[in-house]
Amino acid sequence: MIKGLVIGFVLAVVILAGGVYCYFAEGMAPVATADPPMPFEKKFANMALNAHIEKQHIGESPVPADEVNFLAGADVYKHHCAACHGMPGQPAADYAATMFPKPPQLFRGKGVTDDPVSESYWKAANGIRLSGMPAFKAKLTDTQLWQVSQLVAHANEIPESVKKVLAPDVPASASATPLTPASPGASTKKRPIMQKETGAS
Repeated sequence: MIKGLVIGFVLAVVILAGGVYCYFAEGMAPVATADPPMPFEKKFANMALNAHIEKQHIGESPVPADEVNFLAGADVYKHHCAACHGMPGQPAADYAATMFPKPPQLFRGKGVTDDPVSESYWKAANGIRLSGMPAFKAKLTDTQLWQVSQLVAHANEIPESVKKVLAPDVPASASATPLTPASPGASTKKRPIMQKETGAS
């Protein structure tokens, strides 16, 4: 009886593994951006991402959620994030519509305002594989990463001064200069903000 159950279980695993292999090897898996997602693709991807971020134990932001840091974050956002994640009151860019998965519009609906700031920080710093979301930890300082993360975490309550900076073709105010130091041990050297190349934060 037990031997039969074991043999049946092994056969089921082999058949399942063979089916998964054929699904990919025979070209049945969706790979184009216009294709529908694979069964349970979004569920498993989000499960893996959330578990990995939680395992990192990022901690609380060393940068307070205030106007000065929102202004600095807005400058970073315009250069690196807006092309994919949109601007307040503006329609989504055609570029973003061609991607899969489509990047969330961070100033539409709830965006990521219901996510911990540390989660947005991790995504901006490390990127997300197979999504088009690049890693910015080699381009931005730790302080800049926290500032832009605070901005998107409070996208639904930013002051008018920040909304003006985020308007198209309006340069950031000089008051956007970061005044808050990064966490102990993190680099505080200001690096020139580079033009956006591949994606958004």
